[in-house]
Amino acid sequence: MNLSLTTEVFQSSQAISQYVENKHIKGNKVGFVPTMGALHAGHLSLVKKAQQENDYVVVSVFVNPTQFNNPDDLANYPRNIDSDLEQLKDTRTDALFFPSVEEIYPGFPAIKPEKSKVDLADLEKIMEGKFRPGHFMGVVTVVERLFEIVHPDKSYFGEKDFQQLAVIRRMVQQLNLPVIIESCPTVREQDGLAMSSRNLRLTKEQRTEACRISKALFYVRDNRNNFSIEEIKSKAISIIESHGMMKVEYLEIADEESLQSAIEWNQFSSLRCLTAVQIGNIRLIDNVKLTSGTA
Repeated sequence: MNLSLTTEVFQSSQAISQYVENKHIKGNKVGFVPTMGALHAGHLSLVKKAQQENDYVVVSVFVNPTQFNNPDDLANYPRNIDSDLEQLKDTRTDALFFPSVEEIYPGFPAIKPEKSKVDLADLEKIMEGKFRPGHFMGVVTVVERLFEIVHPDKSYFGEKDFQQLAVIRRMVQQLNLPVIIESCPTVREQDGLAMSSRNLRLTKEQRTEACRISKALFYVRDNRNNFSIEEIKSKAISIIESHGMMKVEYLEIADEESLQSAIEWNQFSSLRCLTAVQIGNIRLIDNVKLTSGTA
């Protein structure tokens, strides 16, 4: 693996830990971008922000088996390390951590990794947690493990996976981990579709239809003063499902901090609309900020 003349590639946990420790000894700040590969412009935006705020940047590519509650979803998850490497060539990625499952979870699958002791409370029971039981415990388990290996000063996550972002922030707070979590805005295609690794699996017809997801979310954002929450949720669901190709699993308007569902517009100071949609056998998620700021 040769990203560039300046990128170092590691498959050993011990080796990447030593690499970061050497940077810290010299007083350098290290930013970390954990990914599951199938990289796109959204991932690269995280890398660019990390570059702006740190002396060195580490990117990991690891498809985490413990966060997939559907075995088919894990099997079908897009993997193309050559494409990932090619895209990282265009960034100043100082180090790539590309571990095996055995490296992250010794003895797996015979020996199951010890689950994180983080208490996610309602965060793992609502929205994504409700439809993907065990998913977020898998997320915190692997991110805790990656932080244990890499010891970054800052780590970067996209707002497209907004509930995941809330889960990771809770993990860091509960475990009192010495890492700052930075969020980055969702990166979208020209037609508004949120960039996602799963988009690679869409047929041409599905890809055309999928842009209705962001269209519905933008409708909520732009018309929230004209309807009650229940009315506008119903209208947004109709926009997504009107052609019969997509089915909404959930569409919620929730507090950005707790992700508790809002009943009235003035119930919380900062709101976000979040949705998950099934199109064929592919599941897409997206969200937009409804109060001040950008989506």
